[in-house]
Amino acid sequence: MNPVESYFLNQKEPYQSLMLYIRSVIKRTLPTIEEKYSYSIPFYHLEKKPMIYLNVLKGTSFLDVAFVQGIKLQEDFPKLQDYKNRKNVRSIQVKNMEGFDELQFVELLKAAAKLSLKSKSTWKN
Repeated sequence: MNPVESYFLNQKEPYQSLMLYIRSVIKRTLPTIEEKYSYSIPFYHLEKKPMIYLNVLKGTSFLDVAFVQGIKLQEDFPKLQDYKNRKNVRSIQVKNMEGFDELQFVELLKAAAKLSLKSKSTWKN
């Protein structure tokens, strides 16, 4: 079992189900995305550039679905939030399946992928 799979399977519910579902949406929407385990969390890279990561932040009650260049997407996707004054990262905070809009998320993934492919660089991990 790879480290990402272990990470998901070691999560408590509802986070485990949320992560596995969101992972499937990411992989289905962006089939060339590469899944990595960096900074002890799952990252998704497009053409070797980090684009998105999943994390359960200590002391919170949500799954943080974070976009590395989220600040550039925030105007078109106002659901993206800044959590604790992050410089560029913006995220969707998912508490349950009922609060997750898959169609909107797919549009966000496509916009983030287009931005990532167009960018000369993002921060490295």
